Amino acid sequence: MLPYLLRRLLPGLLIAGLLACLPGRLAADLVWNPQTGWRVEGGALSGIAGPEGRKAVDLMNKGRVAEEKGSFKSAIDSYIKVSKKYPNSIYAPEALYRAGKLRLARRQYYDAFAAFQELISRYPNHKRFNEVIGLEYRIASDLLDGMRPRIWGFIPGPTGRTTGIGYLEFVLINAPYSDYAPLALMNIARGHQQRKETELAIDALDRLINNYPQSLLTADAYYKLAQTHASLVDGPYYDQASTKEAITYYEDFMILFPNDVNIAKAAKGLDEMKRMLAESKMKIGDFYFYKRDNYLAARVFYNEAITSYPDSDVAKRAKTQLAKVEAKALGKPQPAAQPGEAPHKKKHFWLF
Repeated sequence: MLPYLLRRLLPGLLIAGLLACLPGRLAADLVWNPQTGWRVEGGALSGIAGPEGRKAVDLMNKGRVAEEKGSFKSAIDSYIKVSKKYPNSIYAPEALYRAGKLRLARRQYYDAFAAFQELISRYPNHKRFNEVIGLEYRIASDLLDGMRPRIWGFIPGPTGRTTGIGYLEFVLINAPYSDYAPLALMNIARGHQQRKETELAIDALDRLINNYPQSLLTADAYYKLAQTHASLVDGPYYDQASTKEAITYYEDFMILFPNDVNIAKAAKGLDEMKRMLAESKMKIGDFYFYKRDNYLAARVFYNEAITSYPDSDVAKRAKTQLAKVEAKALGKPQPAAQPGEAPHKKKHFWLF
């Protein structure tokens, strides 16, 4: 039994030994010629081909001839057989690449992505790695934009925007240091915003800022983060955590990117958020002043309104209210209402 196994394994062991000893001389390329078919050129193993190699090249030739004739389905079938039956051959990566390209041409997005992902996972050092990452990004973007995959290559199927977001995450995992990584995160954020998944959109933009601070998209990420947080603000009567986050990102954007084309819009957004925060403090101060007669708490919140936006009309109103608080606390007549300020209605008590 043992000698038989050795005889079966010996060719593979010899090839593995060559791979280990001659790493700089083993690079080989597949070349297609309509007259001679596929052949391996260059590299120490260009002349090595066993029975499996011959079967693989026969299938590759069959696939390429079908491809040249426009019979894409037949070509895909041949290429997939190569990748499944002969995964360790030099032809397998090329077979997956060509199958993926043909599926993409037929708008079979899911099957195309599967072929490209298998190529990247099994052959990460393939010479077309960057090109394949770009093709995966294209598929994900098309799905995110609402392109309909075709079932069997000709029947339009339902849109796959959610799948597109997932594919972009694969692009990010496959090539975290490529130019496609920040693009993927920006589109992931866009996809989640389309689906009203605001928290997930914020997470994607935050990852872009933290992981790719030198990217050309970082400025847009800061601005979109500020806008996204601002969209969560419900008004001065509600929690202002999102308002504070929006203020932070607007301010960071304006400091870090003073020459950006969105600087004027950011300044307007910052003004609105500061005004919202100050107005919220005013509402709380009014509550303590008019509803609870708690002058200490009212002073605190009116002062916070002034601090939140010192040069605003809200700050002026807060100063007027502070004067009223002091007068009330000392038992003095309250100052007259300022022009444009509605007088506060006196309390009425009813007896039943």
